[in-house]
Amino acid sequence: MAKINEVLSNAAAIAKGMGITFMEMLNPVITDVYPDAPPVFQERFRGKHILQRDENGLEKCVACFLCSAACPANCIYIEAADNTEKARISGGERYAEVYNIDYSRCIFCGYCVEACPTDAITHGHGFELASYNVSTLIMRKEDLLTILPAGMTGKAELEEPLAAAGH
Repeated sequence: MAKINEVLSNAAAIAKGMGITFMEMLNPVITDVYPDAPPVFQERFRGKHILQRDENGLEKCVACFLCSAACPANCIYIEAADNTEKARISGGERYAEVYNIDYSRCIFCGYCVEACPTDAITHGHGFELASYNVSTLIMRKEDLLTILPAGMTGKAELEEPLAAAGH
């Protein structure tokens, strides 16, 4: 008698599962039409990083290395260089001459964004980062910088101090 009850309870469980599956098959399919329409992201979505510029078109990154230090995956590599008197790349004394993010290691935790004192690095909505070649997952500074507005060079050209003073 116990075996019959066990068989009946197992059959009831299978019938219940099949009933749920059959009901789901009758519901309309809800999918994104991704290639045809752009996806809708939440504001807090963490996608491909963006290196921001200030209102003058200069890079906000001052190569302080705080983002690299805060990264638990150790995927950010920075080389700093000094701004010169003739050409200024960023608003600070230094700028990031090399700024690489290895997306094969990045876990999109957002610690780099939180650590940045100048709000130079932010998360964008870029999500198409998949690749069969790991070497293409290393994004360089040129890949991460925002596009300059028309008419801006991204460098502040300073005049010679003596020429400006009339000497």
